[in-house]
Amino acid sequence: MSTESAAVVRPAAAPSLTAVFVRLKLTLLRNGLRQSTGRTLAYIASIVVGLLFAAGAVLGLVALRGNAHAGALVVLLTGILTLGWAVMPLFFPTGDETLDPTRLVMLPLRPRPLIVSLLTASLIGIGPVFTLALVVGSVIAVADGPVAAAVGVLAVVLVVLVCVSLARAVATASVRLLTSRRGRDLAVLSGLFIAVGAQGVNIAAQKLGRPDGLSVLEPLGDVLRWVPPASAMSAVEDAGHGAYGRAAAGLALTALALALLLWWWQRTLTTLMTSPDSSTLQAVEKDSARRTGTGERGLARLLPAGRTGTVMLRALRYAWRDPKTKMSWATSLAVGLLVPFVSSVQGRGSIYTAFSASALLGMQMYNQFGQDTSAFWMVASTICTPRDAYQELRARALTLALVAVPYVTLVVIGTAALIGPWSSFIEVYGLSLALLGALLATGALSSALFPYSIPSEGNKNVAPGQGAIAWFSLFGGLLIGAALSAPLLALTLWLHIAGLHHLLWVLLPIGALYGVGVAELGLRLAAPRVARRLPEILTAVSKG
Repeated sequence: MSTESAAVVRPAAAPSLTAVFVRLKLTLLRNGLRQSTGRTLAYIASIVVGLLFAAGAVLGLVALRGNAHAGALVVLLTGILTLGWAVMPLFFPTGDETLDPTRLVMLPLRPRPLIVSLLTASLIGIGPVFTLALVVGSVIAVADGPVAAAVGVLAVVLVVLVCVSLARAVATASVRLLTSRRGRDLAVLSGLFIAVGAQGVNIAAQKLGRPDGLSVLEPLGDVLRWVPPASAMSAVEDAGHGAYGRAAAGLALTALALALLLWWWQRTLTTLMTSPDSSTLQAVEKDSARRTGTGERGLARLLPAGRTGTVMLRALRYAWRDPKTKMSWATSLAVGLLVPFVSSVQGRGSIYTAFSASALLGMQMYNQFGQDTSAFWMVASTICTPRDAYQELRARALTLALVAVPYVTLVVIGTAALIGPWSSFIEVYGLSLALLGALLATGALSSALFPYSIPSEGNKNVAPGQGAIAWFSLFGGLLIGAALSAPLLALTLWLHIAGLHHLLWVLLPIGALYGVGVAELGLRLAAPRVARRLPEILTAVSKG
């Protein structure tokens, strides 16, 4: 090759890595929307709802401009927003495929330019736009003067970058966990996190709705205003008041936090992309140790012998290992505790809110066979007679009672302590045990008469076409369960009306015996129906 031609031929310039990742993010979004019309409509609906909510929040923040406590509110809002970004990867690990850097380990990429590209691509989406809107609204609410406006521009950039970098760093540091079975279990618990958070927002909204509501935020705001990135929001207010030193310190704290997050992200990304993945082997070793150790055998020894103990152990393992079963149990346990607590905080509660514990735990008895999903055929192969069905149902009821009875006891005691009066503890406890027994009875009958399938994949709890069966099974069973508890409730009312308060103690033993008796009756009635309808039950629970 001549010198002239060699001088002309040059290697093609490599495309910008950032531009590649931005196009990759847009391509993933576009291809995801092409999968189905329903997904496209859901995404568009989420955009519309998110924008409407963001617009409402921005208008509300702008309306607070000039309020003496607006600074405390925006600082707290920034802290909550940052917390949401921190936990988002833990509960929604599959919401964005670009959050998984293990897909890039085979590519010759250096960590620093990779971080810049990933951070830029992460700014595309509903979350960053929503965050930007709230932060801009917060700056407008507290900015006073041109200097504060200039500081506000820097604060907006820093807060958004800190939130996105925090989510990325957390996702990278925990990606091994999030892509494992335990990580998927954690994602399933997102519903519980949202339910508890919603109750917290409800309580906070009621507190802030009072005439002096925003003033209660001042002590918390005084602490959070020095915590990044909320310190950047505080810097905007300080600049408007002429406290330029405090404003500079607030911006510097947020900038330092951003630098530390980027350093941590780069460090974990380097480790992740250069170290072997031994998490699977470690998980197998730990699981083997548990199987060969004494933990499970010790639990098995505490349970009854024979079929009863075997079924109870299987049910407990399902509750611990199966994501949907675990989610159902965790939600019932948490909400049962939350209802009396929220009532107590609101100042208008009653000790009778403790019934929520019995109701929610008793609902776990419904659709017992559908909870086994495709594995029910193995259980069905062991049921040949009504006695086999009775032993199966009794063991499942005993498993539920093993958790429900101590739990109901704890909730009733806690409700009596928080709300009172203690004089009503015995009657409420007795009624709660009776309600629990009634729901065990109706749950067994409902499982035999109205079984339905629970899909093993996805977030649906009812297979398509079986929604009516599920609603009728649940609410019909709850109504009948409440009706079965009516005799004990009538006895309670009669003792109160007759002024026989000194005899209210009899409600505890009567309630306990009544609960055991009605549960046993329900199991006896359901067992022959299970044995007779076993092929129909197997077909119904296998439709998903």
